Amino acid sequence: MNYILLIVGFVLLIKGADFFVDGAAAIAKKMGIPAMVVGLTIVSLGTSAPELAISTISSIQGNNGIAIGNVLGSNIFNTLVVLGVSSILAPLIIKKAPVVKDFAVNLIITLILFVMAFDGLLGAGEDIISRGDGIILLILCISYMAYIVISARNNPEVCVDEEAANIKVLPKVIISIVGVAGIVFGGQIVVDSAKEIALSLGMSEKLVGLTIVAIGTSLPELVTSVVAVLKKENDIALGNVLGSNTFNILLILGVSSGINPIAVSPSLAMDFIFLIGITLLMIGIIFFNRKSQEKVLSKKEGILFVALYIAYTVYIIMRN
Repeated sequence: MNYILLIVGFVLLIKGADFFVDGAAAIAKKMGIPAMVVGLTIVSLGTSAPELAISTISSIQGNNGIAIGNVLGSNIFNTLVVLGVSSILAPLIIKKAPVVKDFAVNLIITLILFVMAFDGLLGAGEDIISRGDGIILLILCISYMAYIVISARNNPEVCVDEEAANIKVLPKVIISIVGVAGIVFGGQIVVDSAKEIALSLGMSEKLVGLTIVAIGTSLPELVTSVVAVLKKENDIALGNVLGSNTFNILLILGVSSGINPIAVSPSLAMDFIFLIGITLLMIGIIFFNRKSQEKVLSKKEGILFVALYIAYTVYIIMRN
């Protein structure tokens, strides 16, 4: 029964996120908000909503192993599987100049989180993401969103969308509310059923968060990026992953640790190091040839990313 509830919860999460993104994006278009801002904020926040719901609920219930594992697992899944599968289905053309700062932000906040999480390992206290750390992460999140908005204003888009005039705001608001409800209820169901499955199989909370929950909550990112690549919208595919990874750390762990300080298991140090390693690998692959203005992620590189994820999954299961 718990497995059925887990599936139902994931369906509610994914469809809820889908409704929220569609509704919010339409409202933004009606209000004349630039597409770049919509993509980097609303779409990324929308596809990260399942992670936010599950991690927040887990934190309230004191199941912080799921919260921290969910974020780490989701970011690893996004980096390797979402981009990997996207580039397997179609060559993923990346324009280097627009994404340099986003890659830098992603790497820096991952390193900051590592320092916050392993104060004890670094000889500066306990391995806890405290409420103070959570506040710092939320301040960085607000600063990042402000940076995006300011950058958009400094580089205004010239775009006339005739469809915007025909958008009715009220139905889109209702769709957004329904989406949020699906995310909240779906998140509650996933947390409860995943915990019961973990106990019945003798699995730890952090393993469930790193695998089952992380993969399930990352499905919106996977679907969004795959569809974007097939439609030749490569910037959306990459921006969705980078934006989601950034908000997963800054917003989700900021909110979760603000509610309830997160005790970090020493074994998660390897998962952090792996995430930092694959982020550096991605940066190296994309920016290795400085003379070229574009990088094409090929099918071979996509297969490499997916293979790395499979190897990582086998490792954490055996570790448990």
